[in-house]
Amino acid sequence: MDDSALAEQLVKNVMELLALPGRSGEERQVLEAIRQKLIDAGLPESSACYDNAHLRAERGETGNLIVTLPGTVTAPRRLFMAHVDTVPLCAGAVPIRGEEWITAESPKTALGGDDRSGAAVLLSTAQRVLTEKPDHPPLTFLWAIQEEVGLVGARFVEVASLNNPELSFNFDGGAPEAIIRGATGDSHMDIVIHGKASHAGAYPENGVSATVIAALAIADLQEKGWLGLIQQPDGRGTSNIGRIQGGDATNVVTDYLTLQAEARSHQREFREKIVAQFEASFRNAAQKLTNVSGECGQVDFTARSKYDAFALDESHPVVQAAWQAVEQSGLQPLTRISNGGLDANWMTAHGIPTVTLGCGQEAIHTVAERLHIPSYLKTCGIAWRLATDTSF
Repeated sequence: MDDSALAEQLVKNVMELLALPGRSGEERQVLEAIRQKLIDAGLPESSACYDNAHLRAERGETGNLIVTLPGTVTAPRRLFMAHVDTVPLCAGAVPIRGEEWITAESPKTALGGDDRSGAAVLLSTAQRVLTEKPDHPPLTFLWAIQEEVGLVGARFVEVASLNNPELSFNFDGGAPEAIIRGATGDSHMDIVIHGKASHAGAYPENGVSATVIAALAIADLQEKGWLGLIQQPDGRGTSNIGRIQGGDATNVVTDYLTLQAEARSHQREFREKIVAQFEASFRNAAQKLTNVSGECGQVDFTARSKYDAFALDESHPVVQAAWQAVEQSGLQPLTRISNGGLDANWMTAHGIPTVTLGCGQEAIHTVAERLHIPSYLKTCGIAWRLATDTSF
């Protein structure tokens, strides 16, 4: 296949995957399409399997799709991964191909390049290995589920099912020359405020407003620098209260409010300190607000780690392999640490050092999302080098 025909096939793959629905938990159709394309390319059906990651998460219609290929040379196994789920804003998206960009036909939908472009990079690489039959090390391909709702596929994958790879490359958002060698950690907080209901017109003084407790706590966090961008003498991080629900009527003092929040930091200890500050502010606010009888509210506060931060050294073999592949593609490689969570967080926690490379996606999770075709093709070339160059 000449270069122009290959490029057309690579773009065809991503266009077809972009056109398929597959929100988090609803990935079966897109994974089956990938599986069938690989079988058509010569993959033995026994080499493709689904795991039960969705059952461990207690939601979803299918697990991760895992494809393993034996090597033609003796070398450490390499893992290639990307997630296939898209955010709800992508529902109904129809991809339109321009000269340099793929966009969504409707101005009301996102495209889904996050991360169908990564899924297409893996599909294209596996297809070429099957049809062109180059020498290559043992390879595993992982199309992960439910990344957008908590890195579920990467979190619950069984390492043994991947045949114990030593180098791992995750294809997700950003520019192809940017090698993400680390990412922040994230803690989730559930906050329930119990106030005391009363008639807001006749006897407001008898009530204890859960809304006011929340307002006092949020104001305290904001004033002391623990909300939003956090820059304290002993650490840096971010926090956000993303969801607040409660109240049924304007004539009732709110007696019940739920909030969901997050804290992020590259330092686990400092992330735990952010969580502790949130708990203290909400509990103090509940004690501070009383009704005419001296009654106050109560707070139920729970927190859990969603994923831990990690940072691979520049000299790590997986970072160096990615660097060489990017450089050989004609780009100037660079490394960085991400302030967002990635499937690589959990893979590295599983003992599989993982770097993330972008596929040319821009403005993800918005209706302005688009995919840069030349960058996507560059990433396909980088993945091919990583799959077939045994000098790394």
